[in-house]
Amino acid sequence: MSTTQPTAGAPAQGATPAARPAAKPAGPRRIHAPRVLPEVMPFWEAAKEGRLLIKRCEDCGETHYYPRDICPHCMSSNTEWLDTKGVGTVYSFSTMGKDEGRYTLAYVTLDEGVTMLTNLVDCDPAALSIGQRVKLVFKPSEGDYPVAMFTPV
Repeated sequence: MSTTQPTAGAPAQGATPAARPAAKPAGPRRIHAPRVLPEVMPFWEAAKEGRLLIKRCEDCGETHYYPRDICPHCMSSNTEWLDTKGVGTVYSFSTMGKDEGRYTLAYVTLDEGVTMLTNLVDCDPAALSIGQRVKLVFKPSEGDYPVAMFTPV
């Protein structure tokens, strides 16, 4: 006959775990203020105007998002700002939370070719689909700058 000792801190076999207190409802989702770095200030100023900017490398011709000083494709610092049309296609998405705290994260591929991590808003998550067309909307954050999100066309 074998006798095994429970691991310290673990409930004994057959024991029920202690009840956890009920979680508070999440409430409306807050959008934290974005971190604004000096090298991407034109991006945030354009956001205040309702425009979404991306970067294009003048050496290799590739576009990229999230805007940064150096092209992630060829490491060149020879980049320029481009306005987007603000429309794209849902590549992938996932809805989390429930009730007022529910939100949908998504990868959206812009018509300009870059794919960005964003949120899908102002829609029923059950009606969303891969390949769906979406358009840009800006949502206020807890800071000075709005955040780019998308809603179905």
